[in-house]
Amino acid sequence: MNLRHLLTPLAVLLAAPLSAQSSQPPSPLAGRIGDRGFLQVEAPSFARLPLQQKLLAWHLTRAAVQLDPVFYDQMSAYGLTAKRLLGALVERPERLPEASRQAVVEYATLFFGSDGNHNETTGKKFLPGISFEELSRAAEAARAKGARLGTREQLARTLQELRTPLFDPNFEPNITEKNPPAGEDILTASSNNYYQGVTLKDLTGFVEKHPLNSRLVKRNGQLVEEVYRAGTPDGAPGEKLPPGLYAKELAAVNRELEAAAGLADPDQAKVLRALVRYYQTGDPKDWHDYNVLWLRNDATVDFASGFIEVYRDARGAKGSAQMVVAVVDQQLAPLMHKLADNAVYFEKKAPWDDRFKKLDVKPPVAKAIETLAATGDFHVGTIGDNLPNEQDVREQYGTKSILLTSSVNAFTGTRGAKVAVEFLPNADAGELFAKHGAWADNLHTALHEIIGHGSGKVIVPNDPPTYLREFYSTLEEARADLVAYWNIYDPKLAELGVPDVPEVGRELYRQAARAGLVALKNYPTGDTAAEDHDRSRLLVANYLIEAGAFERVQRNGHWYITVKDYDQAHAAVGKLLAEVMRIKATGDYAGGKALVDKYGVHFDPAVRDDVAARYKKLQLPIYSSGIYADLAPVKDQAGKVTDVAISYPRDFLAQQLAWARENGTLGF
Repeated sequence: MNLRHLLTPLAVLLAAPLSAQSSQPPSPLAGRIGDRGFLQVEAPSFARLPLQQKLLAWHLTRAAVQLDPVFYDQMSAYGLTAKRLLGALVERPERLPEASRQAVVEYATLFFGSDGNHNETTGKKFLPGISFEELSRAAEAARAKGARLGTREQLARTLQELRTPLFDPNFEPNITEKNPPAGEDILTASSNNYYQGVTLKDLTGFVEKHPLNSRLVKRNGQLVEEVYRAGTPDGAPGEKLPPGLYAKELAAVNRELEAAAGLADPDQAKVLRALVRYYQTGDPKDWHDYNVLWLRNDATVDFASGFIEVYRDARGAKGSAQMVVAVVDQQLAPLMHKLADNAVYFEKKAPWDDRFKKLDVKPPVAKAIETLAATGDFHVGTIGDNLPNEQDVREQYGTKSILLTSSVNAFTGTRGAKVAVEFLPNADAGELFAKHGAWADNLHTALHEIIGHGSGKVIVPNDPPTYLREFYSTLEEARADLVAYWNIYDPKLAELGVPDVPEVGRELYRQAARAGLVALKNYPTGDTAAEDHDRSRLLVANYLIEAGAFERVQRNGHWYITVKDYDQAHAAVGKLLAEVMRIKATGDYAGGKALVDKYGVHFDPAVRDDVAARYKKLQLPIYSSGIYADLAPVKDQAGKVTDVAISYPRDFLAQQLAWARENGTLGF
């Protein structure tokens, strides 16, 4: 532990890059294919850990790798088959014909980068840059040279099985379809694998015992829950449970979690073994018990794992497999702790009705972390999180908020002030961003996660997603953002060390206006936004435009959203926040639908075209995938582990192939 960092004033900490290092590092942008960049994510605090904690981290990263295949299967019934095929094709690219080699490698890299053949941000399908016939010839050539593709007949069957899923743009075009075409509903029109043969109407009156961690299938006219679980071993306490869906993968995860528990301190060991128990049983009670233990634990080497976020399910019910492993970033810890300690203060000043205020809120565990590995639905674009999501746990026990500083560093090192300068018409945009941008960015994320997601209480008996369904995630992200915008002017922040609070607040409002415009770059076609965070940004910006606080203007042929009146914007934020909290607290589906449909879905394609063209000129990637640290135990001549070395590979595809070999999803 470096005491100098702990004693540095917060103002100095946030004025400098997060996790600043003594020498100028290379650009985080290690590679690029079209609109996708591959960002190196670093964890400089790992080297200062004692050996036992390094080994703990190593086993946790191995658990994350073993969980990764589950997410591919959740996103598509063909996901794992395609992953095996493409991985085997590019394991040794020299086996491929020269004419098609680059196209195959690029498609495979993009496939691994999105955990399937749908963009992880927009949810829309992308196609190979070669024809089916060219891919088939390339695959047979690679097989003949030793690629792990089975026999000629097996390969031919695999290719035919994947022909439509990979090459037909009209087959399963969207992961999550919240605006289904005529004749379909939000389940049948979505390409994810949470439901098989099930319509939304089929669910009328059906009560799921495992809403978060099961696949729903229709068999002989009856709905069946296929529960995600490894099964309980012989001799385990309680009812003997047979293996369920993803049993092989979850058993492999559990082996690494058990090894990690043997290295953890007693409190964290309880957390890890509670997660093992949940992965064995799939029981919601075991998930509840694990979450209570997890959120109270504030270990130096930390993790989040489970079937957690429900964004990919149009119903907002089924959780995606995901895991992140990290080490505490000591530089930013003071700010996170101070905000958490003042959670009740901010709750009292919330603009919503007193009956929705959680005044007995438990101070959340808040921490800044550097990511060592992230798999499944935990992407490099996640810069903050607040967990667990279950409302009853939040209200009774509190939450844990994390700021992923390594992701913040990667994006800051790649983008700099380019976006702020391009999409703010002020002549002094660059100067304003340089002065206040870092503070505004970091406080936005911290307030969003620590104060936002953990705030408020509901008066309905079940979790809000039960009532708000496909609109819950958009509304909850908007609510957390609005909490940050509401509190950014609060004088309490000055007491915590934030300089010039009004100017930082104004910068954050400029960022909110800009976000409502720049989000359009994610949608190269069409006139509707699909991803929940994008919808929440549009909702806030468009509401404030209608309120007269923001203004959409065209200057020199280009579109901007500017802040027209900061005081009016703050008042409008408070009004919108109170309404979103009311909708969540009362489970008002109609009110939530009306709000999202009016402000958060539609955009003008002409404005989008302008935004996309300008963003392209900045030569910045639109979408990003993370390259994480490689950890390797170091042994002495006697075979004893003396260290765990950390290195940064800067080769996305090589790391993904190594992970696929490790979890058994490379080749047939």
